[in-house]
Amino acid sequence: MGACLGACSLLSCASCLCGSAPCILCGCCPSTRNSTVSRLFFTSFLFLGVLVSIIMLSPGVESQLYKLPWVCEDTTQQPVVLQGPLDCGSLLGFRAVYRMCFATAAFFFFFMLVMLCVRSSRDPRAALQNGFWFFKFLILVGITVGAFYIPDGSFPKIWFYFGVVGSFLFILIQLILFIDFAHSWNQRWLCKAEECDSPAWYAGLFFFTLLFYLLSIAAVALMFIYYTEPGACHEGKVFISLNLTFCVCVSIVAVLPKVQNAQPNSGLLQASIVTLYTMFVTWLALSNVPDQKCNPHLPTKNGTSQVDLEDYSTMWWDAPSIVGLVVFLLCTFFISLRSSDHRQVNSLMQTEECPVETVQQQQVAVSGGRAYDNEQDGVTYSYSFFHFCLVLASLHVMMTLTNWYSPGETRKMISTWTSVWVKICASWAGLLLYLWTLVAPLLLPDRDFS
Repeated sequence: MGACLGACSLLSCASCLCGSAPCILCGCCPSTRNSTVSRLFFTSFLFLGVLVSIIMLSPGVESQLYKLPWVCEDTTQQPVVLQGPLDCGSLLGFRAVYRMCFATAAFFFFFMLVMLCVRSSRDPRAALQNGFWFFKFLILVGITVGAFYIPDGSFPKIWFYFGVVGSFLFILIQLILFIDFAHSWNQRWLCKAEECDSPAWYAGLFFFTLLFYLLSIAAVALMFIYYTEPGACHEGKVFISLNLTFCVCVSIVAVLPKVQNAQPNSGLLQASIVTLYTMFVTWLALSNVPDQKCNPHLPTKNGTSQVDLEDYSTMWWDAPSIVGLVVFLLCTFFISLRSSDHRQVNSLMQTEECPVETVQQQQVAVSGGRAYDNEQDGVTYSYSFFHFCLVLASLHVMMTLTNWYSPGETRKMISTWTSVWVKICASWAGLLLYLWTLVAPLLLPDRDFS
């Protein structure tokens, strides 16, 4: 009898995996919007791909992969032996990351095309977005297995440039999320200060603003110490100085009287967060400078002497990669959970907040531990754009885990100026975007930027 009940329970779970999101939640979970559950599950697929990529980068797994006959043989079935300190086995982790992220990007790109122009949950394609999770997992596994059979050839070089473009766009999305978070934070604490008539909220805003600026100044000092040298590293000095100057300029603009009148909630808290993020991107850029004197992350041959670009061995877990991965995980999780308090950001990110009255009415009719359909009258986020963001996230994590190294002529992973310029240009584009949010109400007075 117990076995029969267990079998029925398993069949019930299987039907939920093949059905919609409401079945997934357990009875102890609070009622949740169907749109949020779906985004979390798709994001978990991405995180699963990230986890597999990290495992593939571990030395123990690489040594086991190296024993397989096909991974380090050329078309004549002869073992590939590379000159220098890096052999084919050392490249297995990067090759696995490229293919794993190709699989996740292809998976989300497929759903991006399928979900174009879905307006509400009444569209038959909405059931595919919000259910059939077991079959989606099988599709992802199938694409991943197929990706590992892609021959090297020109694939790593071509896919590297796809990763560069996608990561550039995702860096901008990260900055949009940080700016929106800073605006919401500043607005809520100012409202709390007015409601409670307490100076503690103002002191909190001042403390965090000062903290972020101090961290930015410390970052500038450390970058000058570790990424520049007297009489050398002129590019790094220019990048750090320019970004520091630009950050000072946007901070001044943020507190100008005209800007304050047009946007009362604008202030130095937002500017300090943008400044700190800009210094973070600058640090990531300097960590890819292909010059041994200007980049402490590049290894040296025999510990002391300088090496050529083609002799750079691969670095798996340096500080920029770890911090970049943490920021990536937070921002991706942020995308899957929330809608903005600001209409302009929701319009840009293709999301909108469901009316409170509608949410309350739907929650009343739903028992605990179930996901309720909050998109019968209209979707709360663009399905297609959400999958596009996950495509960019897949490309960004690929570049982060491989430290933006590019496949070289001799099948070595090397640091290039391409990654440096992409990150620096992304930091400039982000500063320009933030500057536009400050001056747009002045240049377009007829538009509502509240």
